[in-house]
Amino acid sequence: MRLSEISSKEIIDYQKGERLGILGQTDLLVNEETGEIEAFIIPTMKWFGFGKKEKEVTVHWQQIKKIGEDMIIIDLEYYG
Repeated sequence: MRLSEISSKEIIDYQKGERLGILGQTDLLVNEETGEIEAFIIPTMKWFGFGKKEKEVTVHWQQIKKIGEDMIIIDLEYYG
């Protein structure tokens, strides 16, 4: 599968049923030796008082449960 084919898919956390973002808005962590994608980093914005606090969620390739037509289902609690 090409990155262009999955870049518009929504990322959904399996455990919480929560939308984390869209793959095209993330950074990729690529293994320089093999060229394989190891993880993607999702920026999240949280509102605290009058300002925004930015946080990142790292999703490792092993945490992807399913890549569907419209979304990518992940399990943030799984890593193995």
